[in-house]
Order: sequence, then structure tokens, then C-alpha cells
Amino acid sequence: MTPAVHHPAPFAAQAADLAALRDAGRLRSLAPRRAIDFSSNDYLGLARSPRLRAAVAAALDRGVSVGSGGSRLLRGNDPEHEALEAEAAAFFGSEAALWFSSGYAANAALLATLPQRGDLIVHDALVHASAHEGMRLSRAAALPGGHNDAGQVHDTIATWRKTGHTGRVWIAVESLYSMDGDRAPLSDLIAVADRHDAVLLVDEAHATGVFGDRGRGLAEHLHGRANLITLATCGKALGCEGALVCGPAIVRDALVNRGRAFIFSTAPSPLMAAAVRESLRIVEGEPERRAALTALVEEAARLFAPLGIAATGSQIVPVPVGDDVRAMAMAAALQARGFDVRGIRPPTVPPGTARLRLSLTLNATPADLSALAEALAEVWA
Repeated sequence: MTPAVHHPAPFAAQAADLAALRDAGRLRSLAPRRAIDFSSNDYLGLARSPRLRAAVAAALDRGVSVGSGGSRLLRGNDPEHEALEAEAAAFFGSEAALWFSSGYAANAALLATLPQRGDLIVHDALVHASAHEGMRLSRAAALPGGHNDAGQVHDTIATWRKTGHTGRVWIAVESLYSMDGDRAPLSDLIAVADRHDAVLLVDEAHATGVFGDRGRGLAEHLHGRANLITLATCGKALGCEGALVCGPAIVRDALVNRGRAFIFSTAPSPLMAAAVRESLRIVEGEPERRAALTALVEEAARLFAPLGIAATGSQIVPVPVGDDVRAMAMAAALQARGFDVRGIRPPTVPPGTARLRLSLTLNATPADLSALAEALAEVWA
């Protein structure tokens, strides 16, 4: 009789991986919302806005469907989708806009679809993981250009050209970086793009709604340029979900025809499109929200300075810790004191740079911020 062959458990590799993460202090788990919000990206406090709820209710009343029923290229294309894209193009000053179900899908589609074989993508060293996913799927070569260093981007392109390459160059950056809260030198980067006949792709995920005279982001002064593509996330300051790719009409057409993340995804809910349309109106029509957030950012700089926490000039304030375990222990201590602060560990940030990420939103008051500073001083000690 043939002896039975003993195979390892079907998920042995995954179990070993999770154990290694646990030993390194990097095991993740889902946690509920708790206490005062200092961790979300709901910067303008719109996620629970009565106006957004009313917009969704009104859309239901006029017969807008909950689900789309299919991809946009099949039967999923709803008038609400098209109305949002037309209004978004007008709002952001672009020739056209295309709505994706998430910023991750939009970033991945942009970089997987537009750059061609023989092209070069020069990306900021800290650009979003979704951009890296797109580059991994792209037929173009990809090289890092340092962080917020337009000079290094220029040098990288120049060196590539000297080796005989003649393809198109694509420069991929964020306007405001999600873990450091610092801004990209967009004017310098567009100058580099102009010099090298390149296209600048700007992910405005954390700037949309927060910066600009009308809340159109940090690239507001560049809108309408033929060599600019911006991505406006709807799930952060706009309080909804999805992402809008804004740029020349040919970019929209190329993504509709070649962007696999768009073509093969069920279209987002038409109700959410109605909500995003209303959110754009709120952002433009209620500048006092941005003013209140700016005041909170300035107050945070004053309160955190005695702790040695550097101001970023934005609503994102990193508190460097370094050690993964200590960062998570500090976060837990703040949560126990009633503040929803989360620790950030590798691979989200580079090894040795674990931190607390303080997110300033209109869901917290100046009094809440002052109390957080006191608690942080205790925990820091």
C-alpha cells in the first residue's frame, strides 16, 4: 500500500509571512473608528455633510440608481457619471475628465496605459504605491528622480537622452506627500517638463479641496496646459470616493480605450457621482472651510513646536519615532487617551522611519488639538 503523502497546510507560506510580520512589530489588523479624529483624510469634514446626504437623497428621489449595473463601456454609463465629468473638467480647468472608482485604480491606469515602450517614467522617490503598481505594469522604463528635487529629475532625463533614447518622458509626482506633508516644487517640475518635451502627472490626492483659491489643488496655476495631467481624489477632502483624471481630451479617450482598470471595472455608483458633484460645489462655495483648516494648521505649528515637531505648512503632520514597536505603542497610548492617532510603519514608509501621522481635519476643534498636544507631550516623555 502506497503511504500517504503529507503536504503542508495550504496557507503555510502565508502563515509564516504573518508570523514574521508579528515578530517584526509590523502585523496589521483592522481597527474601528474611535474617539477624536486625528487620522482620517476627511480634511474638510465633508464625509458626514448634510448637503452630501441631501444630494444623495435628491438623486434617489429623481430615480438615480444605486448600482451602475456594469462597466462604463457596457450599460454602466449613467448620466450622473457624464454630468460629474463635465462639471469636474470645468472646475479643474481641463479639457476633459474621467472618473475612476478609486485613486489607486486611476494612478495605476495612468502609468500602465499612457507611457509606451521606449518611453521613460521619472518618478518621485516617495510617490504613491498605486503609481508604482502602474509602473510595474507599464511597458516603459522607470527611474526614481529623488524626492522633491527638480534638478535631479532633469539630470535623470538628460542622462537617459545621452544614451540615445528618444521616447517620451513622463514625470510622476504628488503635489502634497501623504506621509511627510511636504509640497512638490511644481513650477520647477513643469519647467523641466517643458524643457524635455515631457508630460507632468500630478497626483493631487491630499491637496484637492484644501489648497488653491477655489480648492482646486496646488497645481491650480498650471491647469489647462497641454502637458499636464492631474488626479483629483474624491475620497479625501471631498468626502466621497473615486478619483478624477483631468487633462487633454485625448488622455480621456486613451484611457477609455486602453485603460484596463477602467474598461474592466464595474462603474462606480451613480449616487456617488451625484455626491461628488455636490462636493465640488461646496468646496468652491464655502471657502471658509479652507480658512478654518488653515487656522488649525497654524495652531498646530504653535502647539507642537515646543515638542520639536516640525511644521509642514499642511494638514499632515508627521511625528518621527523611528522604531516600529515604539511608534505603535505611542499610538495606542494616545488612543487610550481619546485621540484617534495611528502609527505608520514600513513598507508604507522606509525602514527606520516609523512615525505617528497626525491628520488635521475639521472633525476636530482647536480645543481638541490643544488637548492632543498635551497628551502627546506625556506620551513623548
